[in-house]
Amino acid sequence: MLSTFWASISALILSVIVMSLGWVLSKRTISDREKESPFECGFDPIKSARLPFSLRFFLLAIIFLIFDVEIVLLFPILVEMSSGFSIILMLGMSTFLMILIIGLFHEWNEGSLDWAQ
Repeated sequence: MLSTFWASISALILSVIVMSLGWVLSKRTISDREKESPFECGFDPIKSARLPFSLRFFLLAIIFLIFDVEIVLLFPILVEMSSGFSIILMLGMSTFLMILIIGLFHEWNEGSLDWAQ
């Protein structure tokens, strides 16, 4: 019982030392306005918020998110396929991929993937 008490105290002291060391080392002597300002999609936070933004950038970001989530949705199918082959699993995966491929071709034909026009 006594050893767990001392282990808890030493863990607390060690974490306080590491946090204090990180706080001291992170202090900057020269504060620069450019480095202190947040960077949000190329917007200047100092100027007016009513400036128009690029819809192409927004659309490309949304397309990236869709295809990024696709990987997460396909991973369980791949894990399940390692345990055995299933026709229903293959049909579901094929349907899912066909919907995504048709959507990709639609975006391509629409010109949403062309950054410079």
